[in-house]
Amino acid sequence: MNSCIHRTLIAALLALAGLLRAGTADLVVVTGAAGGEEFAATFAKAAAAWQAAGRRGAAEFHGIGADEAGGTDLERLERLVPGLAKSEGGPLWIVLIGHGTFDGREAKFNLRGPDLGAATLKAWLEGARRQVVVVNGSASSAPFLSTLSAPGRVIVTATKNSAEDSYARFGEYLASAIDSPDADRDQDGATSLLEAFLAASAGVKEFYGQQGRIVTEEALIDDNGDGLGTPAGWFRGVRAVKVAKQGAEPDGRRAQQLQLVPGEEERRLDPEARARRDKLEEQLFALRSRKAGMNEDDYFRELERLLREIGAIYAAADDDS
Repeated sequence: MNSCIHRTLIAALLALAGLLRAGTADLVVVTGAAGGEEFAATFAKAAAAWQAAGRRGAAEFHGIGADEAGGTDLERLERLVPGLAKSEGGPLWIVLIGHGTFDGREAKFNLRGPDLGAATLKAWLEGARRQVVVVNGSASSAPFLSTLSAPGRVIVTATKNSAEDSYARFGEYLASAIDSPDADRDQDGATSLLEAFLAASAGVKEFYGQQGRIVTEEALIDDNGDGLGTPAGWFRGVRAVKVAKQGAEPDGRRAQQLQLVPGEEERRLDPEARARRDKLEEQLFALRSRKAGMNEDDYFRELERLLREIGAIYAAADDDS
């Protein structure tokens, strides 16, 4: 083969590899200290569901807490998470499955050995160069939301405050919903993180209702970086119809775009096209929230422009496939 052609081919393959990596998600699933056989089985089932979904979504899977590898689980996480956060790639998902505590100062996730504090995880994520998703399905997990909230992050906690310290079932339901067609509210062929959050919250509410028990947990989602969080009851469909304070940006926009297992349409978009689509969809969400205060003709004119631009992105992807 001609050396020039050979070099050109190598450069093209390297560029393609970089492009593919740019869209690859990393999924870190942390199984915490169980404290009993019943919880061990529950946590293992949830971890397996996340791993299976990650495999279907072609994410790089990293499991912590389910084996007997050397070092403490906290040390293993410290070796893994900061590097992943600062690497190039698609979203970094960090899923905490287990028990949590709050000592009056800091919320912690229970590991085998030293526990993981919210402040420690925040330090590991400083300077992240990619979208970060943190799901803490444990009791007393709400402080993780206020501590970790930042632009470019989606934070989900099983509780709305640190006082909700009873065992939280939200994590079990979220693991089942993350790739469930039943959770696909907008029927676009894929389940977003927001849709899974809403389905899991509904499952928790139904569980307590069937048991005739007082609800001891209420999950929150934050994806606008304000650290306030939004419960499932504030959504209609996949749109927040209530906000935490006057003028606050609603949560849910970014979480609705995140899919651990992308649908067929999502898979056809390269990372650049997906980024353009995401920005246009954010403008679309913002436009709809301003509708009540806009002139009707102006609203529909802007709506048509955005929909046409989004449609053009998908049309171009169809032409390339």
